[in-house]
Amino acid sequence: MRKGQVTRKTKETDIAVEVVIDGSGRSDIATGIGFLDHMLDLLARHSRMDIIAKAKGDLHIDDHHTAEDVGIALGQAVKQALGDMKGITRYADVHLPMDEALTRVAIDVSGRPFLVFKVKFGRDKIGTFDTELVNEWFQAFSMNAGVTLHVETLYGSNDHHISESCFKGLARALRTAFAIDPKAAGEIPSTKGSLGG
Repeated sequence: MRKGQVTRKTKETDIAVEVVIDGSGRSDIATGIGFLDHMLDLLARHSRMDIIAKAKGDLHIDDHHTAEDVGIALGQAVKQALGDMKGITRYADVHLPMDEALTRVAIDVSGRPFLVFKVKFGRDKIGTFDTELVNEWFQAFSMNAGVTLHVETLYGSNDHHISESCFKGLARALRTAFAIDPKAAGEIPSTKGSLGG
């Protein structure tokens, strides 16, 4: 079973995350940030990963530290769960529509982290959640999961829909990229013979 478990405790946050890659899309999320909980529920459901994420953070300041640190911990748990990455499909891309919004997500589970995030929001907040934290979460996740990730919203006008299309697009890309390729189940998908450097 491909499973990862990470705890992260700082002066700003206290986080525990568990991930089962070959799950059924179950989630148990409580970060103290309602909108982030919603996005992570979507991520679990559409990636088919089981995700447990519990966080206590300095929300009396703002949501930044908690959102970023949850991304860090989830990324680390995913990287741990992938292990040596033998047999994974590695690459995936998806165009994800959410009503009027359309987002393209492409991923390379390479062990070499990089993020290109071309998403514009019309407002500073979705409810009480700062829209700039969507980028922060994706940055933290991609750097710690060790994935090259390109996210671009091609168009859209509703910020909730735009954010949702980003998270759902990531979920569907992860689902495909993490899947075991039956034609190469015991192989590391790289001509170098290793991933991550």
